[in-house]
Amino acid sequence: MIRSTAAQMADALAKGETTSVELTQAHLDRIAAVDGQVKAFLHVDSAGALAQAKDVDARRAKGEKLSPIAGIPLALKDVLAQKGVPTTAGSKILQGWLPPYDSTVVSKLKAAGVVIMGKTNMDEFAMGSSTENSGYGPTFNPWDLTRTPGGSSGGSAAAVSAFEAPLAIGSDTGGSIRQPAALTGIVGVRPTYGAVSRFGLIAYSSSLDQAGPFGRTVLDTALLHEVMAGHDPKDATSINAPVPAVVAAAKSGDVKGMKIGVIKQLQGEGYQKGVQTRFDESLQVLASLGAEIVEVDCPSFEYALAAYYLIAPSECSSNLARFDAMRYGLRTGDVDGASAEAVMSATRDAGFGREVKRRIILGTYALSSGYYDAYYGSAQKIRTLIIQDYAKAFTKADVLVSPTAPTTAYKIGEKVDDPMAMYLGDVATIPVNLAGICGMSLPAGLADEDNLPVGFQIMAPAMQDQRLYQVGAALEAALLTKWGAPILSKAPELKGAK
Repeated sequence: MIRSTAAQMADALAKGETTSVELTQAHLDRIAAVDGQVKAFLHVDSAGALAQAKDVDARRAKGEKLSPIAGIPLALKDVLAQKGVPTTAGSKILQGWLPPYDSTVVSKLKAAGVVIMGKTNMDEFAMGSSTENSGYGPTFNPWDLTRTPGGSSGGSAAAVSAFEAPLAIGSDTGGSIRQPAALTGIVGVRPTYGAVSRFGLIAYSSSLDQAGPFGRTVLDTALLHEVMAGHDPKDATSINAPVPAVVAAAKSGDVKGMKIGVIKQLQGEGYQKGVQTRFDESLQVLASLGAEIVEVDCPSFEYALAAYYLIAPSECSSNLARFDAMRYGLRTGDVDGASAEAVMSATRDAGFGREVKRRIILGTYALSSGYYDAYYGSAQKIRTLIIQDYAKAFTKADVLVSPTAPTTAYKIGEKVDDPMAMYLGDVATIPVNLAGICGMSLPAGLADEDNLPVGFQIMAPAMQDQRLYQVGAALEAALLTKWGAPILSKAPELKGAK
């Protein structure tokens, strides 16, 4: 049951072949059996999940009209506020915080009858690419428990890959949905910026952060995408426009006559041979389905990584100033009449991890008097050039493509002391966030060198998210025929699994 797709589970629920309570309990049992090894979850809300499932079953029994994924279990990244459920953003500074409200994404999930099983591990405040920066320890890749699942949404990706949840939600600031999806052999989508409400999403970099879906198939992510997305008056950056028809696009999956642009700067040198090989093979598959493959030039992408690591830390420096020990969260050093400044300093020192401190210091420096124009201002100019490069490229192609990540999953600890090596893992995903467009990663196969998953990235213009699903579904179906079985069927079984 737990190895079915979310769409298959939804069909079984609609036909009365199973119940949401049975489905939820099966996944809770799986979590109990394998999460001691994977460590995808920070908090499992068994009682709350079963109560939600029971409510959906009762509504279904009454004949109520339900959403297509009502009763399907889901894993929620711990960056989204859920009323009464511990929400930490992977940081000790928020340990034990129980939000008094639901984020808009959680409200939409509840309204749709999706069963939220618990909160997943993540790099602290979404700052990282491996989930090793979590204040609560790393998550491990189900394909190889000595390797990272990617990040910062590594817990959500690992939960789906390990069959602990059929669906999950992550957030993507510079690739934090797409990169872990690639490294764990699943599908992950970063919707257009503003298409999914950020109300209740604990901010890292407000102009870049975007919540999005994980699933094991393109259709599964589309079903979750339609539930999550939509205008929200509580979010000033929310787009007031209809949600693109992503489910219909995922069901059509026709690329005949479409132009697919290969970005010259996002392949070749620096990309693992096995990653490049699977990417090239996927292009051949799309060409065989009737798509026209063209090469596009995006010269400003060369500076995307540098621009991102000035803009994102600058915004995090501002956003994280609210964690001051005065209002909520951790409070230390409040002894012997200590001043507010001393308490604040002690709390932030104890509560923030090394990577968060690094980015706060970098961002504060970039925004400081005398350096603003030289660093932050220059980075914003690069951002404009990247937006222009995308606009030009989309006049030549319907979608753009690249490998999702330059390598497969690397060993835990391999890059933890080399921040630049870690940052380079996002080189192909960051431009999407800087431009505010949408992107998807789906499995392209396994690399020859290590038999680990490779991700294929698809990019589309803002609010044209349906193009991702159209191309993704076509490629997925063709690859499935070629492989004969889903990619996750080739993953080694975890110890103790039932």
